[in-house]
Amino acid sequence: MTPPQPRRILMTADAVGGVWTYATALSRELCRQGFEIALVTLGPEPRDDQLRHLQGIEGLDFEATDLALEWMDPEGRDLERGFGRLTAIESRVHPDIVHLNGFREAAANWKAPRIVVAHSCVRSWWRACRGKDPTEPQWLDYIANVGAGLKAANEWVAPTAAFRDLIAQLYAPPAAGRVIWNGIEARIRSTAKQPFVLAAGRLWDEAKNLAILSRVAGRLQWPIRVAGPLHPPCGCKDSRSSRLEYLGELSRNALDEVMQRAAILVAPALYEPFGLTVLEAARAGCALVISDLPSFRELWDGAALFIDPLDDRQLQDALASLIGDSPKLREFQRRASERSQRYSLAAMAQSYADLYNSVAHASAPVRMPASADLAVGAS
Repeated sequence: MTPPQPRRILMTADAVGGVWTYATALSRELCRQGFEIALVTLGPEPRDDQLRHLQGIEGLDFEATDLALEWMDPEGRDLERGFGRLTAIESRVHPDIVHLNGFREAAANWKAPRIVVAHSCVRSWWRACRGKDPTEPQWLDYIANVGAGLKAANEWVAPTAAFRDLIAQLYAPPAAGRVIWNGIEARIRSTAKQPFVLAAGRLWDEAKNLAILSRVAGRLQWPIRVAGPLHPPCGCKDSRSSRLEYLGELSRNALDEVMQRAAILVAPALYEPFGLTVLEAARAGCALVISDLPSFRELWDGAALFIDPLDDRQLQDALASLIGDSPKLREFQRRASERSQRYSLAAMAQSYADLYNSVAHASAPVRMPASADLAVGAS
C-alpha cells in the first residue's frame, strides 16, 4: 500500500531578509494546494506590514518566537532552548515534514523527517567578502553547528547549483543536496518607467557593496535610489552617502511600486546565493546590472549586464551604456522580464511538494549527530 502524501508541514523562517519573502510566498502557494503549514519565526519579530501578507491564508498557522537566529548567536548559547521550544511545537502540530530555513535546528530531536534549505551561511559570506574563513572561536562554533545540522538533515536544498556546490565543498554533508530555484508570483506591470537606478536590500550588509554605488553615483545622468534598512538588528553606525537617494526600509508593496517605476536595478554584490530582489526587479521590468557571480550567471546569463563588483569603471560604464541608449535599455528590460518567468512560485512550490513526498516515503533512517558534533555555548 502506498503511504499517504505528506500534507502537514512545520516551517521555520525569519523576518530579517529574503527568507521571509520566500517562506511566506511558499507557504501561501502550498496552502492553495491543500497543505497545512505551521510557520514559526526565529529572531526579530515580523513588522506589521510583513504580517499583513499572512492574512487570509487558509491552512496557515503562524507563531513568532524570540529564539536566536544562528548568525546572531554563533556560540550556540540559545541552542538548547531553541531545540526544546521547536520540538515542543512539533509535538503540538504533528507535522509530516519539518522544513528548516536554517541549519543548526536540524540537529534537534525531531520525530518527523527534516529538510534544511541553505539560503546563506556566514562561512561562505566571509570567504566572499574577506577572502578567508573566520577564525574567531564563536564562528568556529557556528561552523560546527551548521555542519551538524546538514549531517542531521534527511535532505538539504540550495536555491542555485552554484551555492549547492559551495555548501558541499565547505561542509561535506552526507547528502548530495538538491537545487530548487526560488520563485515569485506573476505580476502585471502597468506603470511607466522613470529615469532612475534602483538598488535594494540590507544596506548594512557588507556583501551588498554599497560603497561602490556611492563612488559612481555622481558620474551618472540618473540618480541611484537605495531602498532597505541601513542598520542591522544589533545596530551599527550610519554609513549613508550624500550621493545616493535613500528611500528607507519599505514594505513589500511599496518596494514593488518603486521597482515598477525604476528603469534599472543594480546589484553589485560580493556575495549572493540567489538574489530575490533581482528576480523581483526583473519581473517588474527593470534592466539588470549585476555582479559576475556564479549564482547570478546561472540565473541571468544572457539577460543582464555583468560587472566586476570591485571595478568602479565597469559599473559606471555598464550603467551609462543603458542610460544613454534607449533601445539597448528596452532590450535588456525585455530580456530580464522574459527570463524571470522561468522562476515561478508555482514551479518552486511543486518542487518542494515533490521533495516532501520523496522524503516522507524514504525508508532510510536519518543519522543523528553525536553530541560532540555540536558546539553549544562553548565560547
